[in-house]
Amino acid sequence: MKVAGFAGFSGSGKTTLVEQLIPELRLRGLRVSVVKHAHHSFDVDHPGKDTYRHREAGAFEVVAASDKRLMLVREFERPAVLSVHHLLAELYQGVDWVLVEGFKESDLLKIEVWRHPEAGQTARPVRYPDDDFVVAVATDAPGQLPVPTGLPVLDLNSPSAVADFLMEHAHRFEYDWELHGGLLPATAP
Repeated sequence: MKVAGFAGFSGSGKTTLVEQLIPELRLRGLRVSVVKHAHHSFDVDHPGKDTYRHREAGAFEVVAASDKRLMLVREFERPAVLSVHHLLAELYQGVDWVLVEGFKESDLLKIEVWRHPEAGQTARPVRYPDDDFVVAVATDAPGQLPVPTGLPVLDLNSPSAVADFLMEHAHRFEYDWELHGGLLPATAP
C-alpha cells in the first residue's frame, strides 16, 4: 500500500484535491482509501438509528455492515491521541493508495497544497522549506510561491497531473509496516 499525505491550511483546497484524486486513481484501476484528520467532535451516526442507540447505551464499538458498506464507530472512554499510523493500521491492507488529509506534522511523505490568497487576504505561510517530508507543492500560482523551491510544483487545478506525479513516484510512497505499522494500543484510550 502506498500512502500520500496532503497538508495545507484550511481553505487551501486539500479536500477538493483529494476528492478529485480518488476518481483519477480509480480510473487507473486502483483501490483508494482516505484517512482524514478531524479537529473536533464529529459524528457519522444519527439519533434514532439503531447503531446510535447502541453507542449511546454504552457500547465501546458498534459495527454495522451490509453487502455494500461497513461502518465502525469506536467510543473512547477518555480523550485519545491517535497517530496517523494508528489509523492506517485500521485500514484494509489490500488497498493500493491511501490519501491522508491533514496530519501535517506526520512523518509521511506529503504534498503541500498552497493557494494564492485572494485580493486583500494575507498569504499563508508554507511548510516546505522546513518540512523534509514535503516532496512536492500543489498550487494555483506557481510563480507566486512565498519561498522559492526546488521541489516539483504541481498544478492544483489538474488532479490528473497530481495523479501522474503519484504514479511516477509510487515507489517512494510505499508504506513501511515494520517501521510504522501497529494496531491501536491494547488498552483502549
